[in-house]
Amino acid sequence: MGVTISEKAAKHVSSFLAKRGKGVGIRLGVRTSGCSGMAYKLEFVDEVDDSDLVFESHGVKVLVDPKSLPYLEGTELDFVREGLNEGFKFNNPNVKDQCGCGESFNV
Repeated sequence: MGVTISEKAAKHVSSFLAKRGKGVGIRLGVRTSGCSGMAYKLEFVDEVDDSDLVFESHGVKVLVDPKSLPYLEGTELDFVREGLNEGFKFNNPNVKDQCGCGESFNV
């Protein structure tokens, strides 16, 4: 199953990488944080690490470290606009609960 990225998110990432002038994709991961236990981390990537698992959607590479994959399996990264706000949204089927602010979750 892996991890995917929506067409809107892929366009946003591609545009940002083009503006940066470098990069091979994005890396998704999780870290211990917040009131619910885990938080997402997202970063632009210039080089693929040997340990990275690489998925590709809509021409964009999504890299995930092996320790994060069990928490992210089946996740789709989307880019949404809600009112005046816009940003990436993690559609993660593994989430059992999340904090009220939406910054952290548990599985």
